[in-house]
Amino acid sequence: MTDSPHAHTAQYVPRFFVKQRLTMMVNRYEIRAANADGTEGAVLAVAQQKRMAFKEQVTFYADEARTRAVFSFRARQALDLAAVYDVTDGAGAPLGTFQKDFAASMLRSSFHLTGRGVDAYGRERNQVVAILRRFVELPFSFHFDFTDKQTGAVVMTSERQFSLRDRYAVTVNDERVDFRLAAAMAVALDALLAR
Repeated sequence: MTDSPHAHTAQYVPRFFVKQRLTMMVNRYEIRAANADGTEGAVLAVAQQKRMAFKEQVTFYADEARTRAVFSFRARQALDLAAVYDVTDGAGAPLGTFQKDFAASMLRSSFHLTGRGVDAYGRERNQVVAILRRFVELPFSFHFDFTDKQTGAVVMTSERQFSLRDRYAVTVNDERVDFRLAAAMAVALDALLAR
């Protein structure tokens, strides 16, 4: 794993959207900036996840042609319900990690999120929706709030918008949260909760 000259340069994006696109062999996600008026802006990254892979990995590319990988996340362990996922930049330098809190997630999906200067805990905002969506196959709107473990301040939210296709509005309140880490976590929420 080599360190690039830009490996330690944080990228902050205060608000963006994540949309899933269904294809036969892979899950694709489009990450777009949010314009000041709340509409979708420029493409920031395109993510691709192979289905049925032995080890969970999602790669984010700079463009639709997928010519340049810019960051990714990958499970450290295969077939582990509480696996740690490493988020790395395009050169493989670490940006942070996330991990599902398996015990707490039995009733309300919960995650640990760490990055440079950030140690947060995220969980589904609504306990009732969290329980219902485990038993009913409907496109529920559900939201995650990630809060700083020391201060309790919200560092990031991911809000699923009600639609048949998965679409999320992500707000990053804390400038310490690198966009690449936030985007990886937002896509993982969809990819990991779909199981």
